[in-house]
Amino acid sequence: MIVIVDYGVGNVASVLNMLRKVGAKARVSGSAADVAASDKLILPGIGHFGHGMRKLAESGLVPSLREQALVQRKPILGICLGMQMMTRGSEESGVAGLGWLDAFTRRFSESPGRRVPHMGWNSVRPAAGARLFDHQAPEPERFYFVHSYFVQMADPADTAAICRYGDEFTAAFEHDNLFGVQFHPEKSHLFGMNVLRRFASA
Repeated sequence: MIVIVDYGVGNVASVLNMLRKVGAKARVSGSAADVAASDKLILPGIGHFGHGMRKLAESGLVPSLREQALVQRKPILGICLGMQMMTRGSEESGVAGLGWLDAFTRRFSESPGRRVPHMGWNSVRPAAGARLFDHQAPEPERFYFVHSYFVQMADPADTAAICRYGDEFTAAFEHDNLFGVQFHPEKSHLFGMNVLRRFASA
């Protein structure tokens, strides 16, 4: 069972609908007991980093999520803000992140030809062996992005996919059982369905 963590921030219904389309057994829950009983977890999120972290703290789920992610080592996928919250922190807020991996969230700088936020469809280039992507695809996989901040990895080996928006940035990371995607798979049609299908079977 995949549990989509409901802490009041994120498109939980859309993620659930997409998982069901790919045949995955999933539910939405804000219960620590359900988090503990899960096989895999998805941490969605949209909006401001500090607000997201405060809502997650208020939910009381942080200790249970940490146990599942770092001790039980269950696969967990962060989506958009959820990906950013798994890092040490963000330039958007003085609030600390979950700190599950050595990374930090930084803001895009505006420059000629690059408006902030990065919004719309863009292609990604997966790293060799990245488990959420199709390495035999005849054309680049494209996903829907809406973000002003990106995750900067301390270890480049944790980068699972690269996207270019002026400069290259980490579109997805993978570190053991921890996965993160900056794009919205639930809004990315067939390509997003395939990412969630691969996570469900990872």
